[in-house]
Amino acid sequence: MLLSHIGTKTIETHRLILRRFELEDTKSAFQNWISDPIVQNNYGEEACYTISEARQKLEQWVSFYDNNQFYRWAIILKEGNENIGQIAFYLVDSKNQRADVEYCIGQSYWGNRYAPEALKAIIEYAFRHVGINRVQAFHRSKNVSSGKVLQKSGMKYEGTLKQYLIHKDEFDDCIMYAIIREEW
Repeated sequence: MLLSHIGTKTIETHRLILRRFELEDTKSAFQNWISDPIVQNNYGEEACYTISEARQKLEQWVSFYDNNQFYRWAIILKEGNENIGQIAFYLVDSKNQRADVEYCIGQSYWGNRYAPEALKAIIEYAFRHVGINRVQAFHRSKNVSSGKVLQKSGMKYEGTLKQYLIHKDEFDDCIMYAIIREEW
C-alpha cells in the first residue's frame, strides 16, 4: 500500500486547532515557547533569543509547506487564538509506512493535557488520511513528562535504547513508544 502524502492540513480538536504555521504566529510562538530554554532543551533544540530568530525559524517551516511530505503543525489554542507549541512528523519513512513524532508546548500550558490532545489528533491523521501504519516517538530518560504524554495518547512502551544520544555533553537513554494502526 502506498502512502497518500497530503502534507500539513488543518485538524480541529475539542480545544485546539492544529494548522500550518503562519508568519503572524511569530510573536505568540516567541512569547509562549520558542524562546524558552527549558522548553527547547526538552525538545532538543536551541531557544530563539530574538524575535528575528523566531521569525526565521517560522519562515523556514512555512517555505516547506509546498512539499506534501512535510508535516508540521502550529498548536493553536481555540480560546484566545494563541500559538502554544508545535507538533510534527519530523521523519516519515514511506517505504516502511512509519512516522516519527516530535512536539513541544510552552511551560505556561503544561499540565492541561494539550500535548496528548494534539498527539492523538495527528495519530488519527496519520492512520486515517496518510496511510501510515506505525507512529513512533521517544523521549529522553530525564524527560519523564514527555513519556506520560506518549502514554496518554495511546502509545505503548517498546523499550529503552541505552545511551542512545548525547544531550548536554552526557549520554542519555531514549525511551521508545509506538502505536500501530491495528492497535488504534
